Amino acid sequence: MSNTSAKKQEILDAFLFRHATKEFDPERIIPKEDFEFILETGRLSPSSVGFEPWQFVIVQNQALREKLAAVSSGGQKQIPQASHVVLILARKDVRYDSPYVEYMYKEVKGMSEEDFASLTGRYKIFQGENQRLLENERTLFDWASKQTYIALGNMMTAAAQIGIDSCPIEGFNYDQVHAILEEEGLLDDGQLDISVIAAFGYRAQEPKRAKSRQPLEKITRWVL
Repeated sequence: MSNTSAKKQEILDAFLFRHATKEFDPERIIPKEDFEFILETGRLSPSSVGFEPWQFVIVQNQALREKLAAVSSGGQKQIPQASHVVLILARKDVRYDSPYVEYMYKEVKGMSEEDFASLTGRYKIFQGENQRLLENERTLFDWASKQTYIALGNMMTAAAQIGIDSCPIEGFNYDQVHAILEEEGLLDDGQLDISVIAAFGYRAQEPKRAKSRQPLEKITRWVL
């Protein structure tokens, strides 16, 4: 088997290994260097026009985990048991003319004032006319949340490649989780909000069923 074929099989094996883990072994803790690797794959993930509209909040405080689990029907077991729990927050201040966008392009990307000024008009058209993201605050937040799922997918795949389990959790009461995080001071005065939760650790038992997916020909269409 060639190196390329071996690498492709290694990646596919990771996808076959990964499943939405329902129960974690609370005694097994992910090594620090392995979890930092998972976070780094999130940090390096792509986002629309490079806005990086996310923040990863790692919750190791057990009392806070219990509060979150109580309002998360899809994570009642995983949130307390997992080695690491990541709240993936999406930014609400990603409007084309916001201070955050200016910071990203000037401070992070090193763009000049002149170049940034020329981009502002293009991003106004992109967000307003092309994607209709400026209709209300929720539309813009949902767009930012879409980007967080790119990071989420990369983090789960990277974890699987080194034998670490994960579970994405959308089954939570948005208003109640929002209130908990606001009380904890984790939403940066309204600039961030909860997008999705991810639990990482080691499975307590093997999945009861093999992974099932539709065949490739059912979900693909070629236009030649």
